[in-house]
Amino acid sequence: MEHIAALLLIVGCSGDLKQCTEMPSPVTVYETYEECQSELEPVLSSFRGQREKLFGQCVYVDPAMEEEDAELVWDIGRDGQLHASIETVNAEVAGTIDRSTTSSVGR
Repeated sequence: MEHIAALLLIVGCSGDLKQCTEMPSPVTVYETYEECQSELEPVLSSFRGQREKLFGQCVYVDPAMEEEDAELVWDIGRDGQLHASIETVNAEVAGTIDRSTTSSVGR
């Protein structure tokens, strides 16, 4: 089984950053963080012109989380930067969330 060390997240936004969506990256998982970092700029370049604002980040995946349920959580902060992390999912809490009004992934 392949070890995943990093996820490549690409997010495209409107100029005012009010509408942001994940963009489909050609490769989303990497065995090393460094490999992901080396692909970040070329992948971002391939999306230029598709959205007014583009953000990209390699998100570190903690190997200790391998057996846990986890989700990628991201947001564009007030500082205009992409903030992303892998967070564990609490099964009891997740079962009570109304998914029609909240999104665990970004804006």
